[in-house]
Amino acid sequence: MRSIWNGAISFGLVSIPIKLVNATESHSISFRQIHTKDGGRIRYRKFCELEDVEVSGQEIGKGYEDADGTIIPITDEDLARLPIPTARTIEIVAFIPWDRIDPLQMDAAYYLAAGGAQAAKPYTLLREALKRSKKVAIAKFALRGRERLGMLRVVGDAIAMHGLLWPDEVRAPEGVAPDTNVTVRDKELDLADALMDTLGEVDLEDLHDEYREALEEVIAAKVSGEAPPEAPQPEPGGKVLDLMAALENSVRAARESRGEEAQVKDLPQRKTSRTAPKETEGKKSTSKTAEKKASSSRKSTSKAAQAEKKTTKKSPAKKTAAKKTASRKRSA
Repeated sequence: MRSIWNGAISFGLVSIPIKLVNATESHSISFRQIHTKDGGRIRYRKFCELEDVEVSGQEIGKGYEDADGTIIPITDEDLARLPIPTARTIEIVAFIPWDRIDPLQMDAAYYLAAGGAQAAKPYTLLREALKRSKKVAIAKFALRGRERLGMLRVVGDAIAMHGLLWPDEVRAPEGVAPDTNVTVRDKELDLADALMDTLGEVDLEDLHDEYREALEEVIAAKVSGEAPPEAPQPEPGGKVLDLMAALENSVRAARESRGEEAQVKDLPQRKTSRTAPKETEGKKSTSKTAEKKASSSRKSTSKAAQAEKKTTKKSPAKKTAAKKTASRKRSA
């Protein structure tokens, strides 16, 4: 990989010669500006506004425009002689836990390559020290005309550096969050958790740029003279009126996409608008209790009547005794 900057890492009194190389590359498809009438390329020509003549790249330099419009020329030699220690040095200023870094500050990423055989030993020492401490190094360096912050960490057997924005370059999120009071219910959070669990984790290696692939298909179709593929019809969108229903449907869809059964009983249950109010439930309960009491009373009355009938029935022996008693009374 071609280096874009040569210098050294300053690690206390240790100096490590290094080369800075880009750690990332863009695979996006770039376009040229054309004249829509005939397809000709659109070119930009640079003119000097004082002489009204076109100038080449070799004749173009840098200049700072003062408040009154005066242009102050700044040469590459001026930038190379800046009175700062980071002009050609990545100066490590601290070692901190990696979670102290706000991801909003993360900028471009670079690899730091050892600059020759003499750099192998101190380079390896810094790498192993970072590994064992489980910390990252915070450094200052100058690149492309300005001083920057950097974070050094270990990637494989190499040391990588992420450019960091200065803290005052990160905007506060004022006016971004909703300014209305919103209450999120526990059941809604339960469904959101269920959706997160269902979606699970992903191997970033499995993700790819579908936009670029679709664009390549369009370009290939145009080259071969075929009709470009049509975009799928977007699903009808609209305002989500029932958040709970949307969450439940999302969980079902996510489970089905993973080949899992998406049964309603597996989802956190929620009360629907069809559930009767508490007052009505109380009335129903009272009515049922009264019915049970009435039924019990009717059964008791029936049993008492049956018992009374039984007691009034006399056996044959008792009937005979009663007849003899009546006969004696008449004879007397």
